Amino acid sequence: PTECFLSHPEEKQESTVKAKKRKKKKISDVLQKSAPKPGVPADLQNLLTQHFGETRSVIEIEELQLSDSCFLPANDLTHSFSSYLKEICPKWAKLRRKHQEKRSVVMLVLCSSALRSLELIKSMTAFKGDCRVLKLFAKHIKIKEQMNMLEKGVFHIGVGTPGRVKALVEQDALCLNSTKYMILDWNWRDQKLRRMMDIPEV
Repeated sequence: PTECFLSHPEEKQESTVKAKKRKKKKISDVLQKSAPKPGVPADLQNLLTQHFGETRSVIEIEELQLSDSCFLPANDLTHSFSSYLKEICPKWAKLRRKHQEKRSVVMLVLCSSALRSLELIKSMTAFKGDCRVLKLFAKHIKIKEQMNMLEKGVFHIGVGTPGRVKALVEQDALCLNSTKYMILDWNWRDQKLRRMMDIPEV
């Protein structure tokens, strides 16, 4: 009888532990309740400060501060990608015609994955007009191929992932001197519900 008596409270304890485990909140539950917010310049500034805060001096961090004039209005989530690009870059046709430099792009779009890059390329058809778009990601495309393409041809828009863009810039294959616009795909979330800025490698 004593053994039976002792086993009952243990069972109760196990069931309460299980119940507690089930109540753990998932990021998807949190996101469902909160509406997506458009990115603002302060978000990027905070990220830069967090990332470089421990390794840079106060003066170096001050140099990293970007003035508000560096930023265009963020997509307030009412625009499609094409209509947003038309709003922030109304003189695109003129910029596209003027651009003759190799190894560079006028507009650089950064996304968290190759699949998302392809999605955005498809969705910007109404905006791009008669221009050449270069895929700047690692999936199925070798870096040497991209370097050769940049060397030989003139491209207007580059869409890719931060890792591959960084590698091309470091190898002097991609020059950013003629880049007028840099678009960050800020709000989109992958299957694990991470934004591009939530991935530590980025």
